[in-house]
Formats: sequence, C-alpha cells, structure tokens
Amino acid sequence: MSEIVHETIKDGWFREISNMWPGQAMTLKVKKVLHHEKSKYQDVLIFESTDYGTVLVLDNVIQCTERDEFSYQEMITHLALNSHPNPKKVLVIGGGDGGVLREVVKHECVEEATLCDIDEAVIRLSKQYLPGMAAGFDHPKVKVHVGDGFKFLDDYKNAFDVIITDSSDPDGPAESLFKKSYFELLHSALREGGVITTQGSENQWLHLPLITKLKQDCKEVFAVAEYAYTTIPTYPSGQIGFMVCSKDPNANVKVPLRRWTPEEEEKLCKYYNAEIHKASFILPNFAAKALK
Repeated sequence: MSEIVHETIKDGWFREISNMWPGQAMTLKVKKVLHHEKSKYQDVLIFESTDYGTVLVLDNVIQCTERDEFSYQEMITHLALNSHPNPKKVLVIGGGDGGVLREVVKHECVEEATLCDIDEAVIRLSKQYLPGMAAGFDHPKVKVHVGDGFKFLDDYKNAFDVIITDSSDPDGPAESLFKKSYFELLHSALREGGVITTQGSENQWLHLPLITKLKQDCKEVFAVAEYAYTTIPTYPSGQIGFMVCSKDPNANVKVPLRRWTPEEEEKLCKYYNAEIHKASFILPNFAAKALK
C-alpha cells in the first residue's frame, strides 16, 4: 500500500499555516499518516504524531489531538451545563468527533443529547481513529443528525436547555455559525433560561476585533453574554475562547450554578473544575479593555 502524502506534511513534519494567524505556524512531528480524504465539505486528514497522539485536521487546520483535546471539550461543555439549573435537553452543533457528547452525558440530569454535524466523514472517521472521543456516540441518551446546523435550528423553537456550538474556524463550512443571525436562531431554539456556549472566535492574541464583534452581537441577542477561554497547546497561540450566554437576565455564568464534589471533579474531568470555571472569565487587561 502506497504511503499517504499531503500538502501540509514535509520532511516528517505537519505544518499548519493559515492567513487567520499571519506570520506564525504550528508544526507537529508525524509518526504515520493514517487517513486522508476529501469529504463533500472539507479536506480530512488524520495522522499519528510522535508526541500528541492521533491528530484530526480539517482543511489543513488542527481540530483536536489526543493529548490535549480534553481542555477544550470539557470547558466548552461544562461552562454551559454548570451554568444551567437543570439541563435536560442538550443540542451540540458540530462536534462530529464526539468529544463534547462524551462530556455532556457526564451530567446525570441530561435526558437527551442531540448532535447535528454537517459532515458524516468526521463522525465516521472519529469513530474509527479517535475512539476515546467518539465514545460519546455510544451513549443511550445520544441522537445524531447529519445535516446543516443552521437549517436544523430553524425547525426548533423553545426546544433545548443548552446548545453548544463546537464548530471549526469562521473560515469555510462553519462561517455562518459566527454571524448574528445564527445567535438569533440559537436564542429562539432555547427554552426559558437557556444557555449556550460557542467556540469564541479563536484567540485574544490574534483575533481581538473578531471576538469584540462576536461579543457585541451576542449582547444584542442574549440577556447575558460573557467571554471565557481555555489553554490548549495545539490551537493557535495556545488558547481558545468561548462565548457563554444565557436568556436569563439574572444569570451569572461566571460562577457555576451546579457543581460536582472535588472527588467527582477529579474522577470526571482532567481540566475543568469549579475554580477554573470562575477563573476562565478573568481576562488580561488588554483583552478586558477591548471587550468592554
């Protein structure tokens, strides 16, 4: 069988170069290329790295690695679910690798978790190559819909307690998931007091104007809109942010409304805990000033 070649891999190194992070690049040493295909929507590459385990790459941009994915999956999930008093119906838009689903079903109060991802290839290949993340698909509370999240939301009104948008970057098939019209759809699909988290337009160091616009749009739609972030080595400049929004004007999403015991946190999570929930909203001065 011939060796798989890809434009991003040269001399045994994967290179992530994008105009979304000008003047810098992320490189990972490749042990073996496992799979490459062009799906209906995007270029899908999966390789085994020397130090970060299996890596999923969509349109030449790292989506997750086995070594550090939990810091993103746990935070985007538990910031939302622990900001809601009793989340029973949860929707995940995107998230075809299954990692967010894996985290959602850790909450025993959740009765139904629905995932809608536009690309069946991501779901299929994650089940094959990223079983630790795709474990979420096996849970009896989970339902999967392959299709456009925008269109899916249009069919639902007052249906979900929490909606998590786990999208790729605002460049390509996920572009529409960063527009104000999308947040208006999210708002109408939420029940009273509903909460959302969404991938918050990347990084304070690289995308402050984008984040500022995103927060402004969210504040015009939701009663409460706050920006939080997590650290993750393989995302641009080592961090990624989230918008955390609530329909409840009295909600304080910066402090977990529900929480596990320290023993439960240690058992269930590698990154998230109640203290880091609160700390994730504390921004450096330059970012806090821009987001005011």
